[in-house]
Amino acid sequence: MTDPLPAPASAAANSRHRSSAIPLAAAYTGLLVYASLYPFIDWRWPGALGWLELFRLPFPPWRDHFDMWANLLGYMPLGGLLCLAVMRSGGRARWAWLLAVLGGSALSYAMEVTQQFLPRRYPSGLDWALNSAGALAGASLAAPLQALRLIDRWQATRDRWFWRRSGSALALLLLWPLGLLFPAPFPLGMGLGWERVQDELVGWLLDVTWAQQVLEMVSDIPAPTERLPLVVEGLGMVLGLLGPCLLAYSITRTGWRRAVMALGALTLGLAATTLSAALNFGPGHAAAWLAPGVVPALLIGLLLALALLMVPQRLAAALGMAALLLLVTVVAQAPADPYFSLSLQAWEQGRFIRFHGLAQWIGWLWPYAAILWLAGRVASAEHMRPMEQSKPASTRRQARERASR
Repeated sequence: MTDPLPAPASAAANSRHRSSAIPLAAAYTGLLVYASLYPFIDWRWPGALGWLELFRLPFPPWRDHFDMWANLLGYMPLGGLLCLAVMRSGGRARWAWLLAVLGGSALSYAMEVTQQFLPRRYPSGLDWALNSAGALAGASLAAPLQALRLIDRWQATRDRWFWRRSGSALALLLLWPLGLLFPAPFPLGMGLGWERVQDELVGWLLDVTWAQQVLEMVSDIPAPTERLPLVVEGLGMVLGLLGPCLLAYSITRTGWRRAVMALGALTLGLAATTLSAALNFGPGHAAAWLAPGVVPALLIGLLLALALLMVPQRLAAALGMAALLLLVTVVAQAPADPYFSLSLQAWEQGRFIRFHGLAQWIGWLWPYAAILWLAGRVASAEHMRPMEQSKPASTRRQARERASR
């Protein structure tokens, strides 16, 4: 069966619809908002400040070099992504650069002012200046990439590898390793466990008078306490690797490119899980997560992924939905990681607390976001078309005639 030939479209129109810079910029903005306002508790009005003082950011006398570098480097990706998003949408480079710098600076200023309402956070004019400098540096690096046509080269490579409208899926695949940094009940076991959901629901409903019956129902549901059988944990690890592989297959052309994506997913999963163990328990325990049964489960997951290299895109999306649904079901039945409290304490007492919060939410919500995206992929046949190729009309007409024969 030959691939359907799409209607002609200009290169500029193609970039407007296919650029992954837009979803990545939106996702990164959400991460920065979370990192700036975490832990979102004890909100109060700063009564000692007037309206004008509320918008005046102080410069603290102390200097933390780690925090300064984090503020500078943290906004560089945002500036670059915003600049690329505007340029890939058809905007001029100078306006893209200006909007990226002003947008990054405005976001930082809004976050610093909002921190006035959080007693656990300290608004700082220095942080705003460093964030703005980071956005400026990121935008200044992105503009030459576009001018040197390096982004166009990436776009051409992407056209050869991926099917059209794959930007959101690529953003999900890039976020997947970050979610693995958060402690999970078993390796690659992303999703929400019932014990944590129950704790959050009880906390929300405890003081709500009209929801006491719901509170009793939620409290009466027993949380899992016993460790899952090794076979079930192994199944969860297999599904944890298959999920991102099938997500990648739903946007990747069949053949050896999918094998590269599967091997890349395995490599990123191993690296992220090892880094998570090293950050939580020290470099000497980086390989402590490699318990008996982990390696066979990952090998089975890889073999299954390689066996599905040639499945059509829509079938890959449907299988990915099924794999992720089974994964979140297994994770929901698993008790909390026995080392979770120790690792959480290490994060909260260290410098990475805000990054821990980001990884936590990505690890909890990533499977559900991927399921929703795959559902849309299955439901829309139009998304199954390959990338548009800039061929002359006569060439397309001749190709149609050959295909009809």
